[in-house]
Amino acid sequence: MGGLDEYKPAMAMLGLQFSYAAVAVFTRAALVQGMSPRVFVVYRQAIATLVISPIAYFSRRKSSKCSRSMDLRSFSLIFLTALIGVTINQNLYFEGVYLASSSIASAMGNLTPAVTFVLASIIGLEKVNFGSLRSIAKILGTILCVTGAMFMALLRGPKLLNVEFLPTKSVFGFGGENWLLGCLFLFGSCCCWSLWLILQVPVSANYPDHLSSSAWMCFSATLQSVIFTLFIERDPKAWIIHSSLELACCLFSGCIGSGLAFFVQAWCISQRGPLFSAMFNPMCTIIVTIMAAVFLHEEIYTGSLIGAIGVIIGLYAVLWGKAKNIVEINENTKIQTDEAGNVNILKVDSSENTSCRIDLEEPLLADKASNVDESGICH
Repeated sequence: MGGLDEYKPAMAMLGLQFSYAAVAVFTRAALVQGMSPRVFVVYRQAIATLVISPIAYFSRRKSSKCSRSMDLRSFSLIFLTALIGVTINQNLYFEGVYLASSSIASAMGNLTPAVTFVLASIIGLEKVNFGSLRSIAKILGTILCVTGAMFMALLRGPKLLNVEFLPTKSVFGFGGENWLLGCLFLFGSCCCWSLWLILQVPVSANYPDHLSSSAWMCFSATLQSVIFTLFIERDPKAWIIHSSLELACCLFSGCIGSGLAFFVQAWCISQRGPLFSAMFNPMCTIIVTIMAAVFLHEEIYTGSLIGAIGVIIGLYAVLWGKAKNIVEINENTKIQTDEAGNVNILKVDSSENTSCRIDLEEPLLADKASNVDESGICH
C-alpha cells in the first residue's frame, strides 16, 4: 500500500470510534425517553440482518473463492456465538447503559482484552509464563483493568460535571439507585464479548466466510432476542416507537453499529492486526464522555474518571504484552512473493496448510499466520 491507502485503516478505525460513540450516547437518550432496552436490541438486530444479508448473499454469489457450504456444526457454532456475543451481550450492555451511563459503558468496554486474556488462559488458548516479562505485563494490566472497573463501580466520589440526569423506567428499578447493578451488567457484557472473541476461533475454522457468518449471526440473534423480549416484556405498547429519536437510533445502530461495523472492524484487523484495532478503543471512551456531558448532561464523578484512566492504562499494558508475543510469532515467519506480486506470509515451522481464510486474528488469541495478499484477499 502507498500514499493515502496507508492511512485508510487508521481513518476507518477513527470513524468507527465516532460511530460507536454516537450509538452509545444517543441510544441512552432514546432509552431514557422510555424505549425498552430489550425491544431496542430486537430492532437493532433485525435492521442489521436486513442490511448485511443482501450484501453477504451477492458477495457469496460473485466470489468463487473461499466458498464453503454450511453444515450443522458451523450453524450450531454461529447460533451459540449469536446467543452469547449478541443476544445476551447486548441485552446486558444496554440495560447497563440505561442504569449507569454511556460514558461508564464505554470505559468498561476497555476491559475486554483483559477479560479475554483471563478466559483464554483458563481454557488453555493463552499460555502464562511467570518468568516472562510479556506475561507479567498482561497479568498486571489485567489487575489494573479490574481495579479501575471497581473504582468506577464502587468509588464514585464527588461530581466533577453536571447535575443528576436519571432514567425513570427500568425492569430493575430506579436508575440512580442501581449504578452498581448497571456496572455489573456492563462487566457481564464484557465477559460475553470476550467469550464471543474466543468462539471466533472455531467459527472461522469451520466457516471462513465472515460476511455470511455475520449475516447468519444477526439473523439468529434477532430470533433469540424476539423470544427473550416476548417473555420479559409483557406490555405490547413497549414495541411502539414513539419518537424520531428512537427510530433514528434503531436505524443508525442497526445499519452502522451492527451491520457496517462488523465489516469495517474485520477489514481493519485483516489489514493491520488485532492490536492496531484494539488500540483505538480508549478514543471511543473519550469521545463518549465529551458527547454525554454536552448532550445528555451526564454526571462525571472523580472515582469514575480515575477508574477509567486505570482501565485504559491496564488495556495498553495488556496490549503491550500481547505485542511482544506477536513479535515472537513474526520471527518465526517468512515472506514470499509469487509471480502475480502477491505477498504470502507463511509460518516456518508449521505442518498446517491454511487456505480460504482472511487474516482475522482474534484479539489476544492470535497465534497463527495466514496467507494474505496486499489487498487482504484470501488465497
